[in-house]
Amino acid sequence: MKMSIRENSMVRAQAGQSIVETVLMMPVLLMLLLNAINFGYFFFTITNLAAAPRVGVEYSIMGSATPSAIALPATGPSNTVLSSSFLTYEDMRGALNAPTANASVQVCSQSAGILSAGTATAHAACVPYTAAGVTFTFPAAQVDPEAPLFVLHQVDVAYKFTPLIPGTVFNVLLLTFPTCDANGVCVLHRQSVMRGM
Repeated sequence: MKMSIRENSMVRAQAGQSIVETVLMMPVLLMLLLNAINFGYFFFTITNLAAAPRVGVEYSIMGSATPSAIALPATGPSNTVLSSSFLTYEDMRGALNAPTANASVQVCSQSAGILSAGTATAHAACVPYTAAGVTFTFPAAQVDPEAPLFVLHQVDVAYKFTPLIPGTVFNVLLLTFPTCDANGVCVLHRQSVMRGM
């Protein structure tokens, strides 16, 4: 069975139309795909960043209950193995990109001292460990409602998030967050607070 010349030219025209449609839709599909990749990485970063201050603040209170320590652990420096800041950085190291360069940590603990001791405004002293590329103003230590009987320990983490794929068009979803700039670079802040006696 032979095709007529007219049917053969219609088949070629339809094939050409499909190629043109594919070429026209490719930038839109790539933009959607790359936005999804960047937003997925952003969500992954936030999820992992939420755990680091919790681990650090728990260790700042419970560290003295471990066999290796008899006193509250030091707040830092961040390269001292038995410190709260070191443990916080180590918790970020497995999942986040260069936490020692992209994250700043503030530890408020009784081991750093207690300010306004014996009063209703007693709170732990804070020690920041800042990275060069991260500018963030950490909040002051919170006061426990039952101070001076209890003192709140607090660990804050500020992380400079950089998307995997740079460019405004690939970070449209990240532009909705107030801490992100036009290129999708964000400074994310997470905090954990725990009561100590």
